[in-house]
Amino acid sequence: MKEKRKYRTVEMLLRIVTAIILIQTLHFKFTGHPEAIHIFSTIGMEPWGRFGIGVIELIAGILFFLPNYWKFAAVMTAGLMVGAIGFHLLTPLGVVVEYGSKSDNGQLFIMALVALIFSLILMYRANLPELYRNIMQK
Repeated sequence: MKEKRKYRTVEMLLRIVTAIILIQTLHFKFTGHPEAIHIFSTIGMEPWGRFGIGVIELIAGILFFLPNYWKFAAVMTAGLMVGAIGFHLLTPLGVVVEYGSKSDNGQLFIMALVALIFSLILMYRANLPELYRNIMQK
């Protein structure tokens, strides 16, 4: 396999996995699942934060599949995941979300970490630092 093709395949896989992480949580946010309500109540953003973040994640998830827009999706996802990880680490929510007698065993935190890492890799692959420097020099 040619070097360039290999990198494009890896890039596409990172985009798909990140989009799946974003999109698969939407059902919980939009249907008012007890875990989602607990999470956003704990951080003081229920219900507007749950719906607002859900819409942004939906947009980013769709943009990952569009050839000319996945770079915007990577930036959006990185911002969302920095916020999510921050809420897990800096609020009573915690790394392991416990609600009622149930626990996510840290799964949401790990998915946020994976989505952040993948979006940062995609931003690097898109050469966004160089694009930013060129814009700032003009």
